[in-house]
Amino acid sequence: MRIPDETRNQLSARFAVLFPHLDERQRRLLMGTEARLLGHGGIRAVARAAQVSETTVRNGVFELESGEEPLGRVRRPGGGRKRVADLNPGVRPALLALVEPEERGDPMSPLRWTVKSTRALAAELARAGHRISADTVGDLLREEGFSLQANAKTLEGSQHPDRDAQFRYLNEQARNYRDAGQPVISVDTKKKELVGDFRNSGRQWRPAGEPVPVSVHDFADPQLGKAVPYGIYDLTANTGWVNVGTDHDTAAFAVESIRGWWHSQGRAAYPQASRLLITADAGGSNGYRTRAWKLRLARLAAESGLVITVCHLPPGTSKWNKIEHRLFSHITMNWRGRPLTSHEVILESIAATTTRTGLRMKAELDTNTYPIGVGVGDAEMAALPLTRHTFHGEWNYTLHPQPSPAVPAARNSPPPTPPWGPALLSDPELTGLAPHQLQHLIHTLAPAGGTRRGRPPRLTFADQVLATVLHLCVNLAAEPLAVLFNSSRTAMHRTLLKTRKLLEAQGTTIAPATTPPTALTALQARVAAHSSKIKATG
Repeated sequence: MRIPDETRNQLSARFAVLFPHLDERQRRLLMGTEARLLGHGGIRAVARAAQVSETTVRNGVFELESGEEPLGRVRRPGGGRKRVADLNPGVRPALLALVEPEERGDPMSPLRWTVKSTRALAAELARAGHRISADTVGDLLREEGFSLQANAKTLEGSQHPDRDAQFRYLNEQARNYRDAGQPVISVDTKKKELVGDFRNSGRQWRPAGEPVPVSVHDFADPQLGKAVPYGIYDLTANTGWVNVGTDHDTAAFAVESIRGWWHSQGRAAYPQASRLLITADAGGSNGYRTRAWKLRLARLAAESGLVITVCHLPPGTSKWNKIEHRLFSHITMNWRGRPLTSHEVILESIAATTTRTGLRMKAELDTNTYPIGVGVGDAEMAALPLTRHTFHGEWNYTLHPQPSPAVPAARNSPPPTPPWGPALLSDPELTGLAPHQLQHLIHTLAPAGGTRRGRPPRLTFADQVLATVLHLCVNLAAEPLAVLFNSSRTAMHRTLLKTRKLLEAQGTTIAPATTPPTALTALQARVAAHSSKIKATG
C-alpha cells in the first residue's frame, strides 16, 4: 500500500517535535508504533519520515511485539544521590595537593613515592578526613586532566648554540662525499648485552603456557661474560657491519671495528676511495675528547692510505645518529624476546636482520683484549697528522696518511724536513702568514694585549701571538707549545686563552692548514725528544 505524502509530512513534523525529548529506545518504540498503525508499507514510510534506516524501525516493531516490561521511570537531572565532590568541596583541592609535584611539601616524605595508585590516594584522603572510594578518585583525576602515563625521553639537556649549524655542516659534508662516490659511515657502540639464559625484553610467538625459562637474576656469567656490539652503518649502500667484542669498549676497539669493516666490506664496495667520512657521537669510545681515538685513526689512515675525516654530532644528540634508527633498532626488534644464550646466537641474530628497504648486515666475533686506561702522551698527540676544520675544529677534523719512514723517497717527493731551531717556529709554512703579515698582526694586537699586569710573563708578547697562531693553524696543543717555547703548560693555556680573545675582538681569523706542513715534522720530533729525555731522567 502506498502511503500518501500528506501522512509522511505529518509524521516528519511529529518526529521533529518529539525526538529531542526522547532517548534512543523511546524513539525506536515510537517509530515502531507508527509503523504498526500504518500497516503494509509503514516501516518504509516511517523510516523516510524520521530519516533513519528501515532496520531501526523494524527493531522497534519487534520490541513492541515481544511484550517486554517497561524499564521504569527516567531520572530527572539533579535526581539521585549527590556526588562526593559536591558534598565535600574540599576533597578536590586535597587530592590535587597529593598528586601535584610542586605541592607535595617535603621532598623526602614517603608519600611522594607511595601515592601512585587510586587506592593509596583514597586511603591518604581518608586519613585527612575525606571519605572517598578509589573509583571516585580515578573519576576526579580524569576530570582534572590526569591520566596514567609513562616517562617520555624528550629532555636533551642544555643545547649548544651551534647545534643546528653543526648538523647542517655534517649533512653538507656527507652529501659532498656521497656525490663524489666516497664512503660515509655512521658508527657507535650498541648497548652491552648479557650472554646466557637471561631475560630479553620483548615477546615472541610460542605455544600457550610455554614461555622460555630464563635465569631469575641478571648477574653476568663469568664464563660467557658480555657482548659489546660496535656497529658501522654505510649510509650509501644501506649495509651494516657489527663487530661483537668480548672485552672493554675502548677507542682501540672502536677503530679496530672500523678497520675490520674496511677490509671486509668497505674496500670492495669503494675500490676507488681516497677519503672516508665518519660521523660519530660526541662521547664514549669515539668521543671528540678521546686522544686514543684520534691516535688510532691516524694509524688507520697511514695503513689504508685514506684521508679520514670525522664529524661529531653535537653533545646531547646521540639519538639522532643514523646508526641508532637504521641499524641498532632493527637488531633489537629481530632478537626481542629471545635469550642471547651464546655469542653464536648473537652473531646469527645480527646477520639475519633485514628490512623491507634492503638493509643487509654482517657480524664478526672479536675476542681480542682491549685494556682500559691506556694514556696518550703530549708528544704522540703533537705528532699526529691532524688538521682541524675552520668550523668547530674540536668536532670536525681530518687525519692524513703519512708515508712510512722505511719507504724510499720518490723522485718528486717534497724537500727534506728542515732542522729544528727557534726560528723555525715563524716559518710561513707553519703560520700561514708571511713575515710582514705576522709582524703586522703583532703590532695590531699589542695595544690591547701588550700591557703588563702583575708579574712579568714568561713569554714576550710576540711569542704569545706566534704560539697562538701555531695553535690555530697547525693544531698544536698547549702541551707541545710549552715545550717549544720553553714555558709551562699552565702559562701556555692562559696565553692561548688571552690571545684568542684578542683575535676575536679584532675580528681576525687564522685559517687552519688544509694539510700538515712538512716543517711540522721537525716540531713534532723536538717535542718527542723532550718527552723521551724526561722519561729517561725521571
